[in-house]
Amino acid sequence: MAVTGYLLLKGIHAGCALTSITLFIWRGLLWRRDPQSIRRGVLRWLPHLVDTLLLASALGLVTLGARNPLAEPWLAAKITALLGYIGLGLVAFRGGRRWAWYAAVALFAYIVAVAVTKDPLVLPTLSRRLA
Repeated sequence: MAVTGYLLLKGIHAGCALTSITLFIWRGLLWRRDPQSIRRGVLRWLPHLVDTLLLASALGLVTLGARNPLAEPWLAAKITALLGYIGLGLVAFRGGRRWAWYAAVALFAYIVAVAVTKDPLVLPTLSRRLA
């Protein structure tokens, strides 16, 4: 039963991550044309709901897996990168900096790569997998 719950939570986490970055990219593209468009309707509240579910599922995974995120380098790297992603998102949307939006998307890709490889130094691991 615990394994099934863990796998379900992992699926929810991965789905929320995909939805989160999709909404982030969509909002960024809309923002360039009309900055007020992301402050109206569903785009005003949906990203916050998805990101809350993403964080809750991450906490659930850590709890079910009995892991100490700061003792495992790959989890610590994900947390650190997540804080950077949040900060860059704020700079991008509140400060109007396009470079921050691109950097946030790149940092999100790093977070996913670390999650897949379980290695904060993803390039050596990815190159071994591709070879």
